[in-house]
Amino acid sequence: MFFTNRMWNVPEARGISRLSKLSLRSRDCDKNNVLDYGNNTMGILDKSISSLEMKLVAARAERESLSGKFNISKEAKKRKYFMVIGINTAFSSRKRRDSVRSTWMPQGEKLKKLEEEKGIVVRFVIGHSVLSRGILEKAIEAEEKEHGDFLRLEHTEGYMALSAKTKTFFATAVSLWDAEFYIKVDDDVHVNLGTLKKTLSEHRNKPRVYVGCMKSGPVLARKDVKYHEPEHWKFGEVGNRYFRHATGQFYAISKDLATYILINQDLLHKYANEDVSLGSWFIGLDVEHVNDKRLCCSTSSPRGCELKAVMGNVCAASFDWQCSGICLSAERMADVHERCGEPENVLWTSNS
Repeated sequence: MFFTNRMWNVPEARGISRLSKLSLRSRDCDKNNVLDYGNNTMGILDKSISSLEMKLVAARAERESLSGKFNISKEAKKRKYFMVIGINTAFSSRKRRDSVRSTWMPQGEKLKKLEEEKGIVVRFVIGHSVLSRGILEKAIEAEEKEHGDFLRLEHTEGYMALSAKTKTFFATAVSLWDAEFYIKVDDDVHVNLGTLKKTLSEHRNKPRVYVGCMKSGPVLARKDVKYHEPEHWKFGEVGNRYFRHATGQFYAISKDLATYILINQDLLHKYANEDVSLGSWFIGLDVEHVNDKRLCCSTSSPRGCELKAVMGNVCAASFDWQCSGICLSAERMADVHERCGEPENVLWTSNS
């Protein structure tokens, strides 16, 4: 290899006309413009990256703050989990919660063992009532003292506030637990935890994945119907349908998507229906939508969860479409668990 400090001077070409020289000067100006544009673009990118870094720092700070507030131990903060399951519930749903506790949700030391050995966190998710020290709050506090299985959100409960609750849940959960998947399920849905873990394991190498039973229902413009959409005009003409999204009884999202919600929670628009809201937050992103019918088996159909369990193809989640959950779930959950539940060893012997 040879190095020299000599600089070679290229002689000026004698035959270049005045017009050509002007052209060359013009091209030099164009190059300067391109360089200026490139520098401006790099500056914008640097600012965007800096902004994103600031948001991530803020997210980490919020995680630390929440960890202290929710009494999460240092060991739990360092631990990697497979999935965090938030069971959406209401103040009036004590019987539903008890039906879940007596069937598919482990209790006491088993709940702790589930977290430590299997990386599965399960909590009932509820906010606060309008009256901070009212009867409803005191009842939940007593129930929490008895069972220790609640995640209390900074959120005021109300049926029309489900979209806000969903957003707050994912933002809070990803701040508290470092997991691969974050799941929202209603308290009138039956879940087989071992089968669910196996099902989601099929997608663990996908950074941005949205799993559920995908649907595209009609946008309801009439005010006198249950799922009325006040912003129906945004979806086009009367009679149009929503974009594809996971039904609200059960859905799972990967860590990247939960983090996206955490960082952008102040900007994400809330529609009347929480499942539509969640779908809208991902519609413009590079997200893989997974439509998995094992997450919405029927509990009453002849071809539902019972038949599948008998055939060895156990469902991960089951409910009844006509009731948007298990019909009369507080009374029927035990029966559904008996007919459609997985063997207990499936959960505790799984290595996935």
